[in-house]
Amino acid sequence: MFRTGLLLLSSPVPLVQSRITPILMGVSKYINETLYVNLQPPSHQSTDTQSTTLVPLTDEVLSLVSSIYANAASVCKNIDVRVILRNIGNKNKNHVLPWQLTRDIDVVVTDHPKDENNVAEFIRMKFGMQVEPQVKFLEDFESEALPNKKSKVAATESSPKRLTSYSSCVLGGTFDRLHNGHKILLSESCLLSEDRITIGVTDGEMNKKKTLYELMLPVHDRIGEVLRFLKDVKPSVIHDKSAVPIIDPFGPSIVDPDMQCIVVSEETKKGGDMVNDKRIERGLCKLDVHVISMVEDSHHAAHEETKISSSSQRQRLLGTLLRTPESKPKLDKTPYMIGLTGGIASGKSSICKRLEKLGAFIIDCDKLGHKAYEPGTNAYKQVIQEFGEDIVGDNGEINRRALGPKVFADKSKLQKLNQIVWPEIGRLAQQQVEEYKTKGANICVLDAAVLLEAGWTEMVHEVWVSIIPRQEAIQRILDRDGLDKERAVNRIDSQISNQERVDKANVVFSTLWDPSVTQSQVETAWAHLQTRLQSADNRDSNSDPESKL
Repeated sequence: MFRTGLLLLSSPVPLVQSRITPILMGVSKYINETLYVNLQPPSHQSTDTQSTTLVPLTDEVLSLVSSIYANAASVCKNIDVRVILRNIGNKNKNHVLPWQLTRDIDVVVTDHPKDENNVAEFIRMKFGMQVEPQVKFLEDFESEALPNKKSKVAATESSPKRLTSYSSCVLGGTFDRLHNGHKILLSESCLLSEDRITIGVTDGEMNKKKTLYELMLPVHDRIGEVLRFLKDVKPSVIHDKSAVPIIDPFGPSIVDPDMQCIVVSEETKKGGDMVNDKRIERGLCKLDVHVISMVEDSHHAAHEETKISSSSQRQRLLGTLLRTPESKPKLDKTPYMIGLTGGIASGKSSICKRLEKLGAFIIDCDKLGHKAYEPGTNAYKQVIQEFGEDIVGDNGEINRRALGPKVFADKSKLQKLNQIVWPEIGRLAQQQVEEYKTKGANICVLDAAVLLEAGWTEMVHEVWVSIIPRQEAIQRILDRDGLDKERAVNRIDSQISNQERVDKANVVFSTLWDPSVTQSQVETAWAHLQTRLQSADNRDSNSDPESKL
């Protein structure tokens, strides 16, 4: 198995198009990370050691490039496929050789005639590799993966149509965790652009309508990945503002007079029309609008989008390890402590119940909160002194329904309550950990809505977070607690944001969908946790001298 490969295809475009699925399936058996694809149709191959022969931009070539990505999404979805576009276009810009890629190639797979020396020389010429990669030939693969150059492909009614290209194209998107749908959008834009490409990458409020936007990578990371992709596939279109953050639907598309074409997806075509309306208002030329088709996600779950999307990719992160836990040598290894937190109505309690069924011992800080200011305790006296006798119920206990409106409407009062109660809850939680330890507990979950705010992260090895959208949280509070909307909003606003929680999380859940989806997330998290703990035990055993005696 090799990390990075180059698939060099020299067969006619229609023939490659007809066999691309089995080709990718065959090659994926050798590659586990990155696969570059280079198209060198017979009539456009060259032995020139200084430049490369241009493959004209036709509808046939455009369709093949998109088809490679669409098929890769189904048959080798875990491989980062990148189609090199440097030798495709209408304007011969004399792309000087050798081509530099961001990753070193370990193996070349090709449909060239079986001649290793010829292929090796071609690779040295094109890519200038210092270390010669291994060469494999498709004819050695299963027969269905080989584009037989003698095979007849169904004749088309007309010759390939030469496509119009542009000096400058523009497009936009989130580009979160670059997937094959993004790659089609970027690749078609690169093919249509002869000189430069400008990409708006969404930031700020624009992202907050996206599912699980809290899990989106920072904009500078997304821009970096877009630029690395361009550097691989067609670096000649990169300029100093090729990828820029945008905080509205327009960005640079309505201010740059040199742009000629905007590339959009089927679902964002209206956005392209809006851009043209703005340009016309400003006296700028109208852009041609190039629309690409959506790519079906053959692996989507029932609650996910049917197209390949970043939203679905973020949903698949739920229950997985997002950040490696910090080392905490002062914290006992057993029981292993999980801190579970989340905003009001986030479904944290239901996740706790599921974890308990899987074998975790639960420490409920909400219950400890009641216990922290029971009659007769110091906290009880301090709370009454701070907030008044009217919060005491007929049974002599503090009435939380009476206390709630006082603190949730005033952050300074909530802070005073927390200063009284949190230290006592932390002490009681630690006491319960010790009790569970005597019972042989291996994993404990500290169920704490204020885990981060109270500074209890030092008590846990990992932070797990449950999130739901703000509007869903408001509706759940209205349905569950019978509060008016203003009080529900006050309760949410009195807490830290989902983003602040996610930024500290090792694992994230969301109870937005069917309970079975939540169960799947929890089971994934639990299974991964068991694997991590087993790996840690194995490392400890291997580092223990006595274990080797």
